[in-house]
This record gives sequence, C-alpha cells and structure tokens, in this order.
Amino acid sequence: MKNISLHGSELLGALKADDRALIAPHLDELHLKTGHIIHEPGEIVQHAYFPRHDALVAFLVPMADGESIEISMTGREGAVGGIVSHGQLPAFARCCVHHGGDFFRIPVAALEDAKSQSEAIRALFQCYADCMVAQLFQSIACNARHTIEQRAARWLCTSVNRTGTFEVTLTQAQLGGFLGVGRSYVTRIIARLKEQGIVSTRRGGIIIEKPRKLRALSCDCQSLIADHCGQVMKGVYSG
Repeated sequence: MKNISLHGSELLGALKADDRALIAPHLDELHLKTGHIIHEPGEIVQHAYFPRHDALVAFLVPMADGESIEISMTGREGAVGGIVSHGQLPAFARCCVHHGGDFFRIPVAALEDAKSQSEAIRALFQCYADCMVAQLFQSIACNARHTIEQRAARWLCTSVNRTGTFEVTLTQAQLGGFLGVGRSYVTRIIARLKEQGIVSTRRGGIIIEKPRKLRALSCDCQSLIADHCGQVMKGVYSG
C-alpha cells in the first residue's frame, strides 16, 4: 500500500481518513510542466488529475479558425478528467497545464470503485460537479455581458487565487487566446494596467503588483462563483 500524503489538494483533503484510505493506494504523484496537454478533444479520458499547491489547469475549446477559447480553470481546489463520468468517454475540450506543478493522478476505474464503496466520496464529487457546472454557466454570462478589460482582470485575479502566487505565467498572446481577442488588444489593456502600477511584466509572465486595484477593475463573476461553491463545498472551493 502506498504511503501518500494528500497534502496540497484541497478536494482530496476534504475527505476523512477512512475515505482517503480508499483513494490513496491508487494515486500516482507526478510533476507536469506548463503547457503539458492532459488530453485533447476526442481522446478517451482514462485518468483523473488533482492539481496540488500552485498547479493550474485550463480547459480550452479549439475553434474552426484555429484559435482556442479558455472556458474554465482548475487549481488545488478541484480536479480534471473523469470526475463525473465513469471514464472511457471522449473529451470535448483540450485540457492543458497552465501553471506547472505537482499533481495526483488516479485511474478513473479506481476512482469509481472508491465512489461505490463510500457515500461520502460520491457526495463530494457530486458537489464538485455542481461547482463545475456553475462555473461554466457564469463563464457564458461573463463573456456575453462584461467588457474585455473586466474579463482580463477577472482572469488574472482568478489565477492569483488558484495558485497563491502573484506571478501569472503566460504571455499576452496566450491571455488574448483565453479571452478570444487579438494580442494587440491585450497589449493595450496590459499597458494601461502597467501605467496605473497594477501589474508589471517579464518575459512569459505578468506580475500582479496591486491585487486590490486589479480586483476593483474585475467583474464580480468570480466572487459569485466562490460564494456559491463555498456553500456547496463547505469551504473547499478557492474563489
């Protein structure tokens, strides 16, 4: 039996000792680099991944013109892969590591077996599935209602909250891809934020200098999600 501490995963850490014992023997510990593709659209999902500490994963939907639109992010509060289904189903979106770090990985079959033995494990993942759906609903509303500037600020704030670091690893072109706008538009937004001293930049990254001011520029979508999921998950969800 593997002797694995579940430290770093808030979702797994919410389980009691008996339930952790059903999952821990099947977990692999691994480090994934930024840009690693966990799965592409159409690929069969065979594992679930639990980001740990500051690791961050993004879901992106490839479009016909070759661009990809970011639809959600998952950090240490959650999991990706065959979380709700029984696995062996094709993925719809691309899942890639946005901020490299440590992960737990478990075969979907082993996770399903643990669910079948524990009502608490089943309930935890059902609640997390509700949070995922809520996040997607809010993302649709945000894209339809709020300005690019508000969405950019929200995206950066969410990255900080999920990773616990004020340095967001991405290029301005990548941020534009996540927001569905051109790089030149993002460049102008970042330039305005730099003029106000809210952010600074380095090669391949954006550093948040004044988190409170950035949060004030953001829409309230992430706080709405955090409130909802905080109730559903009883404090597990990281807003």
